Amino acid sequence: MARVKKGVNALKTRRNVLKQVKGYRFGRSKKERMAYEAIAHAGAYAFAHRRDKKGDARRLWNVRINAVLRDKGLSYSKFIDSLKKNNIDLNRKMLSEIATSKPETFSRIVAKVS
Repeated sequence: MARVKKGVNALKTRRNVLKQVKGYRFGRSKKERMAYEAIAHAGAYAFAHRRDKKGDARRLWNVRINAVLRDKGLSYSKFIDSLKKNNIDLNRKMLSEIATSKPETFSRIVAKVS
């Protein structure tokens, strides 16, 4: 079997890795070994923080709903409980959107569950 030299492939891999870390500071953007490690950490953080971002959004929806409900003399937990007991299937994202953009509609929902 013929011998295969890997010079071209190694250079291509190196070039692609260094292209990915463009803008990183110090040796992480220049040295191949440090660049590989930087890419691995960046990927792990990106994966974890995509999950965190979803939780942050849900917490924001809850805070917005609670803020509007406090003005109406209700608590968030009692409101959610009464929604479930009345079989009203609106998720928190939609409730938050309605509470901020259409307060009169949200008032009607609150009146229906109270």
